[in-house]
Amino acid sequence: MTQTIFRNVAVVDGSGAPPFRGEVLVQGNRIQAVSRTAGALSAPGAEVVDGGGATLMPGLVEAHAHPSFANTPDIESLGAIPPEEHTLLTMKHVRVLLDQGFTSILSAASAKPRLDIVIRNAINAGEIPGPRMLAASPEMTVTGGLGDVRLHHHHRDSFAVIADGADEFRRAARHFVREGVDTLKINPSGDEFVPSARAMHTVMNEAEVAAVCEVARSRGRRVAAHARSAESVKMCLRNGVEILYHATLSDAEALDMLEAAKDRIFVAPTLGITYTSLHEAKDYGVTPPKDVARALESELSLGCENMKALRRRGVRILPGGDYGFTWNPIGRNARDLEHFVNLLGYTPMDAIVAATRLGAQLMMLGDELGQVREGFLADLLLVDGDPSKDVGILQDKDRFLAIVKDGQFHKRPPAARGAYAIAAE
Repeated sequence: MTQTIFRNVAVVDGSGAPPFRGEVLVQGNRIQAVSRTAGALSAPGAEVVDGGGATLMPGLVEAHAHPSFANTPDIESLGAIPPEEHTLLTMKHVRVLLDQGFTSILSAASAKPRLDIVIRNAINAGEIPGPRMLAASPEMTVTGGLGDVRLHHHHRDSFAVIADGADEFRRAARHFVREGVDTLKINPSGDEFVPSARAMHTVMNEAEVAAVCEVARSRGRRVAAHARSAESVKMCLRNGVEILYHATLSDAEALDMLEAAKDRIFVAPTLGITYTSLHEAKDYGVTPPKDVARALESELSLGCENMKALRRRGVRILPGGDYGFTWNPIGRNARDLEHFVNLLGYTPMDAIVAATRLGAQLMMLGDELGQVREGFLADLLLVDGDPSKDVGILQDKDRFLAIVKDGQFHKRPPAARGAYAIAAE
């Protein structure tokens, strides 16, 4: 059993408590002990890492990951990638996410039916490096809904599987459960970039949502939903959806229903994609039409107010910004923590808690992940600097002096360590 002692570190433990100077003992894949007293921990033969005052914190959790998205300018380009090359690209992206400090990811949809499953299994088998991962189905949508890029005269694919009616959705859900997904993804609402199904439109009906949730309950799976419109949020809550992406256009009734379900649901507003679509997409050659830009601006404003309200009501709000498009590429995922600070009024520490302790709950490991705590899984980051004061430093992978997943170094600390920024007095 490997043993590692981190000495001379400032511990941000993920609970929300202030950082403290201390040391941490890791044995195997668990945190064996945490001490606030220098030199208090020892273990024969243990590797000792002198942190030089750097911050030791839990690994980050990405709540809305798309490792199989290809940083394309549109969704139909995903369908043009052959499955072999797409598998290799997804393998590359899970490593990018781990290199960026994300030791756990919950996939929000796979771009092809088995990509997530194959990559998750390879990670779990130790064949490739990557975060802990929960695999999702492609996005199940309706004719004309988000993801349906077919033309009347020409078939095209995207990240979606098209179904119409409860029986077709039930069949698709059973198919993906058979193949081994952890999460079934549905698109009950539209999106501003889809002329035939805008964000305020609810495109699935009650029976279709109920059919997928019925399959999930009977097979011990969860359902995640792209739900921007108020009615789509309410429909999801009525039928037992547990992971709601966006929920930005929620009305008063939807907010009340979200609060009533706060102990079983998670909300990830995906601020990253909306923000960059509004303010940065044009720099990448993607200019939203004026009516789309106006709608995005309105949605971002209302969405931020709704997230603030939901947070006050005790609903768990998690970062994860739909990264995987040209103007919002994979590898910038930690930017969502800064969006929580700048757009939602979180403190840096609050944003860290959302991406660690709450993220662990989303991963269904809330009692053993997401905190620097005795007995918890050793997913740890050693950071040059104090993210509890400046969460933006987590966007710089070079600030990660060490990355530990399941007790093993993915990135080892530098051989020659100097004195790093002190995160606690």
